[in-house]
Amino acid sequence: MSEAAVFMDRDGTVIVDVGYPSRPEQVELLPDTAAGLARLKADGFKLVVISNQSGIGRGLVTEADAQRVHARLVAVLADAGVDLDGAYYCPHAPEDACTCRKPSPELILRAARELDLDPGRSFMVGDRDSDVESGRRAGCRTILLGRATDGGPVADHVAGSWADVCEYVERVAKPAAA
Repeated sequence: MSEAAVFMDRDGTVIVDVGYPSRPEQVELLPDTAAGLARLKADGFKLVVISNQSGIGRGLVTEADAQRVHARLVAVLADAGVDLDGAYYCPHAPEDACTCRKPSPELILRAARELDLDPGRSFMVGDRDSDVESGRRAGCRTILLGRATDGGPVADHVAGSWADVCEYVERVAKPAAA
């Protein structure tokens, strides 16, 4: 049986959004993120980053820079006792018209295939309408972290913090015992 996951955007959801991070020292977890992710992991959820990184396609960040930023994110989370199960990044600029850029569900669906995850038992957490739309199109429950937006897709839940994300996820659907 496929496992449940919490898919999450990176910038503005897991780390402070600094624009186009190109240096590892720019990685700073948002408040209560590590505790929230550790709680979800303890509940049995797989944790997977799904992120647009158009700075690469725009020539503002090199692929090597992006890899160093990701390595720093992994290290910061590991220091807090949290291990990611996967990370999928779209490196394209919006005008590239690729198939993997959110709001496309492609990265979530690819992660689900490669990691044996069930989107229907999973959640997508993000701070933008494109995150909500991507999760909805993949068949996930959706959580908007931050304030609801006018006119965008309606998330299943709007959370003010990672603690709120955890409470919602635990209330709605715990994964089957492993």
